[in-house]
Amino acid sequence: TLSVRRVNEDICRIYESAQRIDSITFLPSSDFHLKWKIQTRIANEKYLRTHKEVEWLISGFFREIFLKRPDNILEFAADYFTDPRLPSKIHMQLIKDKKVA
Repeated sequence: TLSVRRVNEDICRIYESAQRIDSITFLPSSDFHLKWKIQTRIANEKYLRTHKEVEWLISGFFREIFLKRPDNILEFAADYFTDPRLPSKIHMQLIKDKKVA
């Protein structure tokens, strides 16, 4: 099975690649836009660091996709994110995460 750390690393690589493409292709030349983009990325990073549940939501979702390899990803995503047990799964993962730290 894939480890959560491995899935998180893969997600980070995909995100960084997308950001590099976005920066090269779509970033306006103005200093204002560059500063705004950097400030937005910093704010997003701070938010994600203070809300670990987002990390567990995303990594859990990707882990399940890689393990189950569903044919219909949209249907799978709808089922995954509407599962009434999902909040308790995330809560339990946060508790485990705090015990390790």
